Amino acid sequence: MDTARWQQLSSWLDQLLELAPAARQLRLQRLSAQDPTLGRELEHLLQQEADSHEFMAQPLWTATPPGRAGSEVGPYRLLHPLGEGGMGEVWLAERCDGLYQRQVALKLLRSGVADPGLRQRFGRERQILARLQHPHLAQLLDAGVDQHGQPYLALDYVEGEPISDYCRRLQPPLEARLQLMLQVCAVVSHAHANLVVHRDLKPSNILVRADGTVKLLDFGIAKLLDHDDPNAAHPATEIRAFTLHYAAPEQVRGEAVTTLTDVYSLGVVLFEVVTGHKPYRLRRHSDAEWERSILDVQAPRASALLQRLAAEPGAPKRALQRQAKRLRGDLDVLLEKALQKDPQQRYSSAEALAGDLRRYLQGQPIQARPPGVGYRVRKYIGRHRWGVALATLSVLALLLTTSIALWQARQARVEMARAQAMQDFTVGLFDKAASQRHGHFDVPQLLATGQQRGEAELADQPLALAELQGVIGRLRIGLGDYQLALQTLDQQRRLLQEVGEVPPALQIEAVTQRGRALRMLGRGRECLAHLQPLQPLAASEAAALPAAVAEFHSQLGRCQAQLGDADAARRSFQQALALRHQGLVERFGRAESLADLAALEATAGRLPAALAGYRQALALLGQRADASSPQVISLHRQLGDVLARQGDTKAAAAELEQAWQAAQDAWGPRHPEALVVRRARALLALQRGQYALAGQELRQVQAQLLGALGPDHREIGYGEFALGKWASASDDPSAAAAHYARAVAIWRQPDHIALLPQALLAQGQALQEAGQTAQARSVLAEARQLLLAQRGPQAPALQELDARIAALAQAEQRIDSTAAR
Repeated sequence: MDTARWQQLSSWLDQLLELAPAARQLRLQRLSAQDPTLGRELEHLLQQEADSHEFMAQPLWTATPPGRAGSEVGPYRLLHPLGEGGMGEVWLAERCDGLYQRQVALKLLRSGVADPGLRQRFGRERQILARLQHPHLAQLLDAGVDQHGQPYLALDYVEGEPISDYCRRLQPPLEARLQLMLQVCAVVSHAHANLVVHRDLKPSNILVRADGTVKLLDFGIAKLLDHDDPNAAHPATEIRAFTLHYAAPEQVRGEAVTTLTDVYSLGVVLFEVVTGHKPYRLRRHSDAEWERSILDVQAPRASALLQRLAAEPGAPKRALQRQAKRLRGDLDVLLEKALQKDPQQRYSSAEALAGDLRRYLQGQPIQARPPGVGYRVRKYIGRHRWGVALATLSVLALLLTTSIALWQARQARVEMARAQAMQDFTVGLFDKAASQRHGHFDVPQLLATGQQRGEAELADQPLALAELQGVIGRLRIGLGDYQLALQTLDQQRRLLQEVGEVPPALQIEAVTQRGRALRMLGRGRECLAHLQPLQPLAASEAAALPAAVAEFHSQLGRCQAQLGDADAARRSFQQALALRHQGLVERFGRAESLADLAALEATAGRLPAALAGYRQALALLGQRADASSPQVISLHRQLGDVLARQGDTKAAAAELEQAWQAAQDAWGPRHPEALVVRRARALLALQRGQYALAGQELRQVQAQLLGALGPDHREIGYGEFALGKWASASDDPSAAAAHYARAVAIWRQPDHIALLPQALLAQGQALQEAGQTAQARSVLAEARQLLLAQRGPQAPALQELDARIAALAQAEQRIDSTAAR
């Protein structure tokens, strides 16, 4: 039957079926009188409608079984519905007979269905799935009949999304989309090899899982070629069981389907996957218009469709034009062949379509295009573009050798001049300082003088000047002058922004050190915002610059840890450790990364793990390490802190004494890092009952840190927290509450919010001891909210905290009742 004839019959049939039987018969008689052939064909179709499988002889719906969710179907318990179609329901179910545990997608006839045609299709789907075994197919696991006599199929539960939605959401590159379609073609080809035609290929039946693998679903209307009689009428329930938007012309006409029908549907899905749109643009959205398009309208070229969409107002013009350019040529031809109206003009199989997709991805000529010398040459050049390019370059090299040599020589002279300028400048700077001060250096003044001279003498060499500013900024961090260091590194940053091309090593070093200065100033959020944009460059340069990239990840992790993001910090520290390979030089870097990871354990309260980490780092440094190096000083201080928290005050005192002596030698007693060590010694004295000494030391340290860091620094908050401990141990809860309140005020800043819960807990305890029950309960309630937000409902401290808040509430009630009497 040709297209025109089918459309004429379809139109008359729709009209006749809408009439009452008597009116229908009268209208049919009039048509037969005008066109006997048309009348006979319509009468035959109406008789098929009435007789086929005793349509409507039985009720389509029976009594609905009891509530589905939670009920058992065979050995499975229904959890919740996953989807529903005209024929069946699909439920997420779990095995409940105790043999083993597994979740499945359980397919059932819709509740109440009693039509034998649907049952026939359901049985056929079971038969089809039983013969198919493929990794990209939702596998049949079990089948049976439930307690209500309804059949069921247990299939692999596939968590994924339709292939069109997946591509629309993630916007993967064209090559990735085609690889997905190759998976689809492979499983469809497997079905065809087993004499199965799917007949309903569409995106909702093709799910993409999180790992990027495809699963094909729903063989509910599939056809067994070796069992089905192509001339036999199908059950009435199979009329239009397929999805019209993806149907082949022969399906619309009601003709016999073959494997070429699936090839057409694959073409429609492929068109939508690569363009994001279906191939036909309708004048009006109706089934009749879809039928007309499928039967009569030639699908547009994919590239032409995208070009037309790019011209529409508000469309992402450039992106669509780039996409159209990729599709123009081979993919246009490939899609055109898959979407041919005549089945014999399409690809001969799903495997043939897949073969052209693979050839396109490999840069080879596709078989859908007519062979031609020019086309094959272009494909050869595209496939071997590097070889052709190298061959061309080898010819040009004879002409370019002299120019390249001259350019390289010039670049070498520039690098040598920059290195010589840095060397001459540094030697001259120290020579002049030594002659003026007879060999004794005022380091801060020397750095200030060097920066002034550098700006004057290296003005014509911006990269050399930027390197000098980076060195001076790093030295100022070492001196504890963090604010001045940041100003210097800001100058370096502005200079590098003006330079056209900055070497990656200098770029990574500059960003890393500026992030370090921001962190030392307690500005963790700024540090993170400054470092994160450089992560792609760091990743690309990891192999060439492992030490610099490792230091970048270390500073990034410390900023993340300072903001309370322990998981992100751990990932950064582990990346740094992985880059620090075996070797003498990297021994110090690995020790640094181990100490960073141990600090996370200490913060989380896992003290044995922290202690092991710190000791491993010290053992790695061995005897060769300078006892007064910042790294060794920090390790001894951190070891002392952990030992003190474990109650081993003797061992803690030995570690802290060693750190204190080395800190004085390395930095002097007023350096911020030295003052942190001194405060740790004072807290240990407090722990050992030396209250007077502890109080005196803590006050002096706090005064000196205020002068060095300013009143809002996180270390000032630590100082107030320590003074609160001292006041509490000295039986002065009111003074302790005041110190804790000042720590709370400092740590309320967004950069320090991770520290706030411990200050609130301590403040609440002090207020409770001071008899200020209502205030204590309010503070502890705020602490609870923060702990819940930061650590989740399973945080160990929450249960104890709830008990304390409840006890305070009861105490308030007793006080109120006493006052009322």
